Amino acid sequence: MGEAGQRGGRGAFGRRLGGAAGLAALVGLAWVARDVPAALGGRLTGARAERAARSPQFRDGAFRNRGGSRSMAGAPDRNLLRELVFGKQKRRPTTAVPLLRPAAAPATERELNIVWYGHASALIEIEGRRVLIDPVWSERCSPSAAVGPRRLHAPPVGLDELPAVDAVLISHDHYDHLDMATVRELVARQSAPFLVPLGVGAHLQRWGVPEHRIVELDWSQSHRVGGLTVTATAAQHFSGRGLRRDGTLWSSWVVAGAHRRVFYTGDSGYFDGYAEIGDAHGPFDVTLMQIGAYDRAWPSIHMFPEEAVAAHVDLRGGLLVPVHWATFNLALHDWSEPVDRVWAEAKARDVRLAVPRPGERVVVDDPPPVDGWWQSIA
Repeated sequence: MGEAGQRGGRGAFGRRLGGAAGLAALVGLAWVARDVPAALGGRLTGARAERAARSPQFRDGAFRNRGGSRSMAGAPDRNLLRELVFGKQKRRPTTAVPLLRPAAAPATERELNIVWYGHASALIEIEGRRVLIDPVWSERCSPSAAVGPRRLHAPPVGLDELPAVDAVLISHDHYDHLDMATVRELVARQSAPFLVPLGVGAHLQRWGVPEHRIVELDWSQSHRVGGLTVTATAAQHFSGRGLRRDGTLWSSWVVAGAHRRVFYTGDSGYFDGYAEIGDAHGPFDVTLMQIGAYDRAWPSIHMFPEEAVAAHVDLRGGLLVPVHWATFNLALHDWSEPVDRVWAEAKARDVRLAVPRPGERVVVDDPPPVDGWWQSIA
């Protein structure tokens, strides 16, 4: 093919970018487009679909919340798109979010530490074992590397710098909690099993996770790993990648050792299930509570900060560590509003609180005092 034919084959877009740069951009876009269908995940078939259909949470072809709560509480009472574009909220920090790099921690029989990496990603260090929850290391929480909510701060450490973990927990299949690129790299770098709610294993299988490393649990089911008992517990949320909703289950998690206990909400609205979990599995030394991405248009599926404190009390929690804020811009509230509100409510209800910087290790028995570090950059 002659030069003119090559120019014609690239088209106007390629000519605007010019030569090799244009071709490189087209190749990059092709790779992005190729990965989008894979990032949408897998479909439930065979024994996996049959097991999902037998779940008490599965009715009329989909998973359901107890009490039938919906992801949207009726029609929104204002124009969300207009507020998204023209709203006056300060939805990102004014300067860089401070990041820390946790040093290696000694493994002891009664050790309990939390390392928060940003958003909902955290490492639980419990009785000499390590459990990684909802790891998302990609630049965007989206099926596309080109569009979608972008990180407001870098991960404080690389995936190649993580210590060996004993389990990876996934709360549900939304992109800010389950990331294809992160999963694929963890498969290559770690040997731990992935503990997930029913149906989520279909996504992992499509992304190359060996079947023997996939453990799917319904609510109230447990799995033993490395001396820990990990239990999937109820949550009030929804699921979906792409157009299909609620084809996989969502959950909160209990991680229990011989002496220490941790609770993680995943994403959830406030509901009476927290008190039930506290009665069945508490008290908890520490709770990791979702506090961000709330709005009055979807009160049933994300908690407001005050509700997160109430849930912590229901759970009979000791130390509260807020998660699900600071990293991705997923709602219309100010960037720092969730943590300001949770701090005020914790003080009002005499709840112990730790607010780490991303990458900071919280020693649960000796947590750092809350110092308002976010206020100077908000």
